[in-house]
Amino acid sequence: MSRHIQVTFDAHDPTALSSFWRNVLGYVHPGPPGVDLPDGADPLAAWDDFLARLGVPPEQRNTRSAIEDPDGHGPRLFFQQVPEDKVTKNRVHLDVRVAPELQGDERMAALEAECDRLVALGASRLRRVEPAPPFESGFIVMADPEGNEFCLD
Repeated sequence: MSRHIQVTFDAHDPTALSSFWRNVLGYVHPGPPGVDLPDGADPLAAWDDFLARLGVPPEQRNTRSAIEDPDGHGPRLFFQQVPEDKVTKNRVHLDVRVAPELQGDERMAALEAECDRLVALGASRLRRVEPAPPFESGFIVMADPEGNEFCLD
């Protein structure tokens, strides 16, 4: 029997980091439990209202956040607030599959276009690895706004 997984990020600002990754992946913020959100409603505002009704102080409302694949295929991403900074390279990272079916110049052009979009969202470009067949098809290493490395593949 297979298991579903959740990928957890430590973060200083869980809401901001989850919003970045929502925009990268096309995911959504789920609404609070038991709350039926009307079309077009802001799930983050619904969470703030929900937590206020529970008596959670404002300074504790950004201690966690989550995003989900609206199609139900990808893993849930969870963001939890931690006080410490990121200090070393990630041992596990996400590969954002932008152009798995493309090769050569066409592939690298697609990766560059996505890199430009993500830099505009707050990511940092770290380096580009050129194609080197037969094992390397090329990729771009990036970091999210809190410094977590990921690759455009």
